[in-house]
Amino acid sequence: MFDWLRGRPAPLPEPRWRSLLAATPWANALDHDAAARLRALSERFLHEKTITPLDGLALDDDQRAQLAVLCCLPLLRFGEHGLRGWSQLLVYPDAFRVRRSHVDAAGVLHEWDDELAGEAWDSGPLILSWADVRADLDDPWAGYCVAVHEMAHKLDVLDGEMDGTPLLPREWQREWARDFQRRYDAFCAEVDAGRDTAIDPYAAEAPEEFFAVLSEYHFSAPALLQEEMPELAAHLRRFYGPPPAPVG
Repeated sequence: MFDWLRGRPAPLPEPRWRSLLAATPWANALDHDAAARLRALSERFLHEKTITPLDGLALDDDQRAQLAVLCCLPLLRFGEHGLRGWSQLLVYPDAFRVRRSHVDAAGVLHEWDDELAGEAWDSGPLILSWADVRADLDDPWAGYCVAVHEMAHKLDVLDGEMDGTPLLPREWQREWARDFQRRYDAFCAEVDAGRDTAIDPYAAEAPEEFFAVLSEYHFSAPALLQEEMPELAAHLRRFYGPPPAPVG
């Protein structure tokens, strides 16, 4: 009944799909079966999600479809269940500011502005900067993909807590939590000691950021991830499927 109420998404015509693949390097590097799954997921995304450009940004149908493709890349193994729990993608033209506040142990309120390329609310919208999305596409193998990063947060929170461990079968979830925590602690020690790291030091911000950053590397710098953290690269291959490889 739920599937019937959701309705059937409109198909992406073959010429348009081929054009989307050509314009999206990570998708263009997928094998035939993975690309077919991505197409179906992207159609479902466009059917279910409201894509809202903000601050004067205009997005045409192809740009909206490309955003759907990018957001669905992390769902190739997980499936469309990863789209549940939220309904809107907000897109700013550039990095956007978010007001933060924190009360410290002494009861003092601290407030500041963060400039962000993306954000994912626990049960609210996913937010992206279009300029950062385009920058990722222009340099696709540099280790960055903000759409994947924020979708990793959406997958992370499906078990009720954003903590770097997504919804998994129980035994695998225990193995994942053990391996990621051990490597996260070691990585934080390197960053705290002031050492240069091959992985973006932002990954040391929190366990959930560690998972999201490594997810970016799975798609956009898989060889580096395999070299630096092979045991975690193996978990991500199992979770996301084989990483794309540069074409040409």
